[in-house]
Amino acid sequence: MVKVLRSSRTMLLRVTAVALASSVALASVSPVAAQSLTDRFKNLFGGKSDEPAQPKPAPAPGQPAEDDVDCPQVTVRAGASTYAVGAGGKPATGNEIRYQAIITKMARECSRSSAGITARIGIQGRVIAGPAGAPATVDVPLRVAVVQGGVGEKVIASKAYRTTVEMSEGGSVPFTFVAEDLSYPVPAAAVADSYVFYVGFDPQALAPEPKARGKKK
Repeated sequence: MVKVLRSSRTMLLRVTAVALASSVALASVSPVAAQSLTDRFKNLFGGKSDEPAQPKPAPAPGQPAEDDVDCPQVTVRAGASTYAVGAGGKPATGNEIRYQAIITKMARECSRSSAGITARIGIQGRVIAGPAGAPATVDVPLRVAVVQGGVGEKVIASKAYRTTVEMSEGGSVPFTFVAEDLSYPVPAAAVADSYVFYVGFDPQALAPEPKARGKKK
């Protein structure tokens, strides 16, 4: 009987030691490293995570907590919710449509630093092949802007992006894109509530960048 008790006590001590070691190992992993990029993307779009929630790191001294950072609502710019391309440069109507892109979902996330506010804007959409037949790959032009609304709307920051979508035989392919680098100054408290993020398609984003002019001799 004494041997059985000793054996049970020894096993209990071993189990406890393993549990403590596992706890230390998990505590040593930083929240950012423990959370995959896919998981962070799911969180950005409000999806369920496949991994256990990780504690958020404490804000830097003198900086507000993440929940206290003003993050404007995100919406699709009027007139920029669809993007269609016609065959041979023709108007994208009827049987001349090669493909059309639409935006289906958006999300945003903001962080504050001494330089201002940096926003991550997530966009989900779909590219649909038209009667004229879509190419194997499609370049989707996007624009993200932060705007101060009201009388005399004011663009605070605006950036153009592009993402490439590989089409499939099914003719309807989803796409996702996250703009990581839209930064702007912290707005004054009196106007912060009038700020809004606008997203939409912008064909000018596909235009080649102008070449830098050489210095005159």
